Amino acid sequence: MSIALDIVTIKTQETRLRFASFDEADAWALGSLMRDLAQAKNLPLVIEIKIGVRALFYTALANTSADNADWARRKFNTVMRFGASSYRVALESKHRGKPFDESRGLSVLDYAPAGGGFPITMIGGAVVGAIAVSGIPQRDDHGFVVEALCAYLKVDHAELALPPETE
Repeated sequence: MSIALDIVTIKTQETRLRFASFDEADAWALGSLMRDLAQAKNLPLVIEIKIGVRALFYTALANTSADNADWARRKFNTVMRFGASSYRVALESKHRGKPFDESRGLSVLDYAPAGGGFPITMIGGAVVGAIAVSGIPQRDDHGFVVEALCAYLKVDHAELALPPETE
């Protein structure tokens, strides 16, 4: 696995997985699709979708905890602060060789540079909200969100999926 290649792939995901519009009905439909997908795969996920700070969808599936909800909150904050997926923020920090909190002066109590947060971006480029999931390893959290967005937006997932981790 190459961190640089993963960062390029994630930037492509963020560019391709954009919305013409996004409202409460979209949040419910996407969140429900994600919940169904997680249940079908027996994944212990917290799934949250927000526009701004307004929560439009939330679910906590079996075998999740309050820690998962807190991780989702922190991933959401990371996406909104940087306008990028929380996994990309994590990989860019690692690629620079600087710990996240030292490189930006941000508290890890409020920000999580870890996979699972993904921006809700309009076609014009405005980030209006985020999707955050937590419950499985961070690369898998990120991959789950991308897979669900591809299904919802009718984009070929095979074109955008990260390769399996090799470390």
